[in-house]
Amino acid sequence: MSTANIEKELLFKLQPALDAGVDQEVIAILDEYRAEDIAEIFWDITLDEAKYIIKTIEKPKAIETIRSLDEELQGRFFKGYTANEIATDVIAYLDSDDAVDILNLLSTRKAEEVISFLDDQDYAKNLISMLHYDDDVAGGLMAKELVKVKYNWTVSQCVEEIRKQAEEVTNVLSVYVVDDKDILKGVVSLKDIVLAKAHTSVIEITNDEYIAINAYSTGEEVASIMSKYDLTAIPVIDSMGRLIGRITIDDVVDFIKEEADRDFQLQAGLSENVESSDKVWILSRARLPWLMVGLMGGLGSSALVSGFEGDISRLPQLAFFMPIVAAMGGNAGVQSSAIIVQGLANNTLKSKNILPKLGKEFTVSLLNGLICSALLLTWNVIIGHGYDLSMVVSIALITVIIVASLLGTITPLILEKFNIDPALASGPFITTTNDVIGLGVYFLLGRMMLG
Repeated sequence: MSTANIEKELLFKLQPALDAGVDQEVIAILDEYRAEDIAEIFWDITLDEAKYIIKTIEKPKAIETIRSLDEELQGRFFKGYTANEIATDVIAYLDSDDAVDILNLLSTRKAEEVISFLDDQDYAKNLISMLHYDDDVAGGLMAKELVKVKYNWTVSQCVEEIRKQAEEVTNVLSVYVVDDKDILKGVVSLKDIVLAKAHTSVIEITNDEYIAINAYSTGEEVASIMSKYDLTAIPVIDSMGRLIGRITIDDVVDFIKEEADRDFQLQAGLSENVESSDKVWILSRARLPWLMVGLMGGLGSSALVSGFEGDISRLPQLAFFMPIVAAMGGNAGVQSSAIIVQGLANNTLKSKNILPKLGKEFTVSLLNGLICSALLLTWNVIIGHGYDLSMVVSIALITVIIVASLLGTITPLILEKFNIDPALASGPFITTTNDVIGLGVYFLLGRMMLG
C-alpha cells in the first residue's frame, strides 16, 4: 500500500475515535501503524488532536512520532506546549542532535527556559555546547551520545563499559578509543571486540587509520566524506583532536534533503527558506527580490528591442523569432549551470578540470546549436520565410546557445569563488541575463546580415 493510502486509511479509522475521545480505541488503532505514518496525519488534524495523540500513545512511539515530524509541523506543534512540557515530555527523551534541532525551532528565550527545566545537568550542558554551532556545520549535526573506551583497557573492561554506555545510545555502530585526555586514538568494531580474548588490550585491535571530521567542517564536507568512504557514522573532534561527538548517516541524509530543498527554492527564485504556511508578507519578501530582477531584465530587453525598432519596421518577420531565441538561450544556460552546480555540490568538479569542462561544454552547445538551427532553418524554408531571414535566425540561434551555455558554465564558478551559493546561477538570474544577451546577439546579426 502506498504511503498516501496508508495516511488516508489511518485518518479514516482514527477520526471517529478522536472525536469521541476514547483512549483505548485510539491506542488500538495507532498500534497498527508506524510512528512515521502517524506523523504524516498531523498535517490534517488540529493541534489539540495532535497533543492528545502524543499524550495517549506509549512514550517511545510518541517520541519517535515527534522526531518524524516535518520541521514546519514541529514548529506548529510546539507552539502549544510550555517550556516545562517540552523539556520533560520531549527533550529529555531525545538524542542530543534531535533535541538541538527542536531547540533551534524555538525562540532563544524559550530554548533557554526549556534547558533550565531539564533534570540531567550533563545532558543540559551538552545541549548548550551544541547550540553554539551553526546547524550546517559538523558540530551542529553531531550527537553527543556515543560509546568510548580508554586505549589502555582490556577487552573485558571495554565490554563492561559498552554495556553501561549503550543504555544511552540508540545505535551502537562503532566504539571509539580515546586516551586520558579524550583525544581520539582510533575506532574498533563490535565484531573485533566480540572475537578478541578477554585479556587482550583494546589498543591491539584498534584501527588507527580512522576518518574524523572537525567540528567546524561544513555539512557539505561531512556528506562528501561519508559518501566517498561509505561510512555509516563519523567521529567529530575539536581543534585539539578530542572526541566530542559523532554524526550518523540519518543526520547526513536529513541535511542533504534540507540543502536540496534550499537549492530548489533558490533555483525557483526564492531568496530565503519559506514554507507554504508562512505569513503573506514573509512569502512576498522571499519572492519579490528575484521578481524585481526579472522586471529589470524585462525592461532591459524592452530597451534593447526599442533600439532596433527601425530594423523591425523594415523587416517585421524579425519579431516572429524573438521568443524562440530568448527561450532557447535561457534553457541552454540553465542546463549548463545545473551540471556545474551539481559538480560543485558533490565535489567532483576540481580546479584542474575546469578548462576541459569549458571545452566540453562548448562542443556540446555547438552540436546542440547546429541540430536546433538546422531544424529551424528547414522549417523556415518550408513555410516560406525567405532564405536570408532563415539564415539569420539559424546563425543567431547557434551563437545564442553557445554563449548561453558558456555563461551558464562560468557563472556558478564565479559565484562559488566569492562564496555565494552557486545554485543562484540556475535560477532567474541566468535566465534573465541570457534573454537580454540572446536578443542583443539576434538583432545585431540581423542588422549585419540583412543591412
